[in-house]
Amino acid sequence: MLTPVVLIGVAWGSWQWWQGKSDAQASLLTATVQRGDIEDVVTATGLLQPRDYVDVGAQVSGQLTKIHVEVGSDVQSGQLLAEIGAEQSAARVKANRASLRAQRATLAQRQVELVKAERDLRRQKNLLADEATTAEAVQNAETTVLSTRAQIQALEAQIEQADASMQVEEANLKYAKIYAPMSGTVVSISARQGQTLNANQSAPTILRIADLSVMTVQAQVSEADVSRLRVGMPVYFTTLGSGGQRWQSTLKKVEPTPTVTNNVVLYNALFDVPNPQRRLMTQMTAQVFFVVAQARGVLTAPMAGLTMQRGQAGATGQRSNNGATAGGGAGAGSSVAQGGAGGGGPQGPRPDWQNLSAEERERLRAERRANANGGGVGNVGGGAAAGPRRATAKVLTADGVQEREVQVGVSSRVLAEILSGLEEGERVVTGQRQGNTTGGSSAGAGQRAGASGGMPPGGMPPR
Repeated sequence: MLTPVVLIGVAWGSWQWWQGKSDAQASLLTATVQRGDIEDVVTATGLLQPRDYVDVGAQVSGQLTKIHVEVGSDVQSGQLLAEIGAEQSAARVKANRASLRAQRATLAQRQVELVKAERDLRRQKNLLADEATTAEAVQNAETTVLSTRAQIQALEAQIEQADASMQVEEANLKYAKIYAPMSGTVVSISARQGQTLNANQSAPTILRIADLSVMTVQAQVSEADVSRLRVGMPVYFTTLGSGGQRWQSTLKKVEPTPTVTNNVVLYNALFDVPNPQRRLMTQMTAQVFFVVAQARGVLTAPMAGLTMQRGQAGATGQRSNNGATAGGGAGAGSSVAQGGAGGGGPQGPRPDWQNLSAEERERLRAERRANANGGGVGNVGGGAAAGPRRATAKVLTADGVQEREVQVGVSSRVLAEILSGLEEGERVVTGQRQGNTTGGSSAGAGQRAGASGGMPPGGMPPR
């Protein structure tokens, strides 16, 4: 009679043990190790501008009588764009020409008088040789010759000056017609037909011509990320309404002078992109991605399922992995909360930026740049710069959860390249489903966010 009872008890115990194990595994969130592509990028926001453009202005004053183009018109170099009233310039050119003719006539008269004065001087010298005249008469004749020659030189200088003035007036008359200095597209017109232009103090701008076949993207990069940029590195961007299309290019330069707004330091990174179809337009907003490192067709695992070994992970990675361990419970949830608040993490409390001196701010910026370059889970490019890193992962197998040491290569905030330690198709634990306790609820919610491909738990580190 005892044998059936014992068998039933053993069966019941086995079922309870298996049911508990199944419930424990069912409460775990997992992700499959699979092949994919990883990009380690620095993100920024930029604006599109034409690479080559010119502001066309007026060099003479007057009324803008005619504009021959409109915004969007394609123009060729040398094409007539606008005209300015030139009545006064034409009248001044006419008066200068008349004055120049009069001065040339006077010069001809003085040259004739010089011939006569030289002839009279020779006659007086012959008469003096025959003692038929006085020495005073000869001296007077010499004086007349010298005076006439001086008058001729003065007239020649006046004619040269008048000729230069006439050339200036003729140039101003030509400037009344404004021609395109380059081929391109009229992107803006700032003056209106009938407007009076005053070019005495500064050249007023009439319109702008730009070559839209090549555009320049001006991206603003934070001071924490600018040290990771290198001239010639790959870069791509997308625009609103582009349907996810990527425009590829390479980084051209990083301007050394930053722009500072509300204590936020940003550096301009510039690169050019061809625009043969004119789909890119001026002042478009671009979401820019500077590719620091990339890996194609490699084994990948979510960052939420990895715990970087001490001394290799940044603050963000530590906060993420504390909340990503299996069976996190209330302790895991507390770690995530503290890391996100900056109160108990490795970096300590976040300082009050407004109350710091300039020297203290610069020191903190240097420390944050050093931390950003030191590698870690939360650091977008640390893995590529520092080489393979060691981490631990919890793998769900038929026998339960196993902890393994893995090597991590290129990593982003969501995925990491697995160099060794995991096989394709294996499942790694990324968190725990929502439990009955408050702590378990926090941990489970945080891990679901990390496993779904979003920002790691704890968010980005303070910069």
